[in-house]
Amino acid sequence: MDRISPQMLGGAVLLSGKSATNQPASPPRLPPIRRLIRIGRRWRWLLASCIGGGALLGILATLMMPRQYTSTARMEIARETARVTNIDSVERDTSVADQEFYQTQYGLLQTKALAERVARDLHLVDDQAFFAAYGRKGMFDGDPNDPAQRARRNEAAGKILLDHIGIAPVRGSSLVDVTAVTRDPAFSQRIAQTWAQDYIATNLERRFEASSYARHFLEVRLEQLREKLEISERQAVGYAARQGIINLPTSGGDKDNGTTGDRSLLTDDLTTLNGALDNATSDRIQAQSRLSEVSRPDASSEALSNEAIGQLRQERAKAAGEYAKLMAQFEPNYPEAKALASQVQALDASIHQEEARIRTALEQSYRSALAREQALGARVDALKGNLADLRQRNIQYNIYQRDADTNRELYNGLLQRYKEIGVDGGIENNNVSIADAAKVPDQPSSPRLLVNLILALLAGGVIGAIAVAVLEQIDEGIADPAEAEERLGLPLLGAIPRITNEEPMDALANPRSSLVEAYLSVQANLELSTAHGAPRSLAVISTRPREGKSTTTVALAQSLARARRKVVLIDADLRSPSIHRIFGLGNGPGVSNMLAGIDDIDAMLHATEQAGLSVMTAGPQPPNAADLLTGDRLGILIERLLERFDHVIVDAPPVIGLADAPLVGAAVESVIYAVEARTIQAGTVKIALDRLRTAHVSVLGVVLTKFEAKRSHLGYGYDYGYGYGR
Repeated sequence: MDRISPQMLGGAVLLSGKSATNQPASPPRLPPIRRLIRIGRRWRWLLASCIGGGALLGILATLMMPRQYTSTARMEIARETARVTNIDSVERDTSVADQEFYQTQYGLLQTKALAERVARDLHLVDDQAFFAAYGRKGMFDGDPNDPAQRARRNEAAGKILLDHIGIAPVRGSSLVDVTAVTRDPAFSQRIAQTWAQDYIATNLERRFEASSYARHFLEVRLEQLREKLEISERQAVGYAARQGIINLPTSGGDKDNGTTGDRSLLTDDLTTLNGALDNATSDRIQAQSRLSEVSRPDASSEALSNEAIGQLRQERAKAAGEYAKLMAQFEPNYPEAKALASQVQALDASIHQEEARIRTALEQSYRSALAREQALGARVDALKGNLADLRQRNIQYNIYQRDADTNRELYNGLLQRYKEIGVDGGIENNNVSIADAAKVPDQPSSPRLLVNLILALLAGGVIGAIAVAVLEQIDEGIADPAEAEERLGLPLLGAIPRITNEEPMDALANPRSSLVEAYLSVQANLELSTAHGAPRSLAVISTRPREGKSTTTVALAQSLARARRKVVLIDADLRSPSIHRIFGLGNGPGVSNMLAGIDDIDAMLHATEQAGLSVMTAGPQPPNAADLLTGDRLGILIERLLERFDHVIVDAPPVIGLADAPLVGAAVESVIYAVEARTIQAGTVKIALDRLRTAHVSVLGVVLTKFEAKRSHLGYGYDYGYGYGR
């Protein structure tokens, strides 16, 4: 059976009376994300077509674009400073002038002079193919060797190179990328590499200071520091040997002896003995505690846990018990009583003797622990005195050691700086270097297929979204159950699947078909629609013909009849009756005869093969059906039938273009509105519902017929598992 949503139940209860028809239930609002997903799935093929078309256009555009190759040389431009040493501790602070310096360097990288120098180094001045490739064939008109003409060609070549060169500083660093973009990968590499090299050469030409003095200064200073380091190390080692200081290397400092990176053997011995003293003290306290318990031998833990004493006490208790029994009958001089008394006394003596032995053992243990504690305490006190003396001697040793460490750091720093200096003085002092040389690109940098494809996909998606938005506003078809509740403002009583492999009436004949189970779901919702269960008189109305109205009428009648109720099905569609054909009956006397004044209801009722289900056909077609329905004869007919049957189900005519449906709906307790999925527009259904509300017709809810779950907006969730178990 179908699950009933809270919206269904709430909407059904609100529409249980006729007064509710004038105030339609507020439509449930779907979350925006679910609504967008539903719309996307509904128009998924249109979106896919737009995105696919955009991707195809992007690929075609990419294939038609000329290939461009990019080569990049990365340079490092250090702050221009004349300094001999490069020790971090004395390195100068940065200032606002650094920004001005780097902006100046970036400007120098884009000067015409540098571009013309690169053009000369690449021999582009006399390269006719180069000028022809960039549309400057007229540069060779006249005498090619004329100095003025060559100067103009050199200037033109520099401008062309500037148009194909890019300077991009690396953010947060002193690096800058020199990028060349042309149609020839090798030519791009030559431009980028030559540009960087010529900039370094130009920078070197502006520098005049050599580094020979710096190298000589470092050599002299290194020699002085080496001699000083040797002297300080000899002093530290000699003092340690004379004073007997033996330190072990460690990762951290030793605060006890004042050293910064070593620990002494004396400290290790003191630490070990101090731990042993703590253990000895603990053992002594424990032995003393155990000895103090022996003051009460019978209650000490040692006595209580001793197996021998425990066994003796058990024997004494047994003998004392037997003695007490004898005393109840005999005198103390009784021989057996005297023997038991002697046994008890002997056991008491054995117990006292065992307790005395335990006390002696505990006293010996306590004296041993006390002696060990005192010996360790004396050793620790002696080591503490030696440690204090060691600290005094370590003061001078640490002075020597720190002096040696300082000299070693200075020597290593200057030695590293000396190694960094190159052979050539000009290059040593140059603040510009090539970090990454330009390479010949193996793939074009543009057009980039992935980027163009992503942009084309986004453009196609945007166009598709616009098209979907326009079509969504135009198309008002109800595609799934959620839309039925949202657009019509009525509770959904059920969704009836479309039957494609057989006729609907044949499917209704099979109790296990998905169609029957779907209508059982509708019946379940009807049972909860009013306080007294399913409405006793009920009409099924649709907006237009062939929306599944008659099938719904027959299915509900059969479903109620299966529930052991007496049901009569009335065909009130006097213009196009169909109930008699469905049940294989002749369209003899029926509803039209009753409306015309004939009261023989028995002659108009026909029994069916379904137990509890009777049928009243439409009867002869009248000249004007609306005239017959205008009076109160239909209401009288329904009242008389309700006296015989539990439910009266009416197959009503469609609403649009006819006055019959409101007249039929006003004569029954409630109306079920059948809506065909995807084909009928919501606006048309709203107009028909307004006509019914104007006639004070109680519309109970909507049944969505011919529903295809695979073609719904969300594509899932509305088949209700009707095929479960088959």
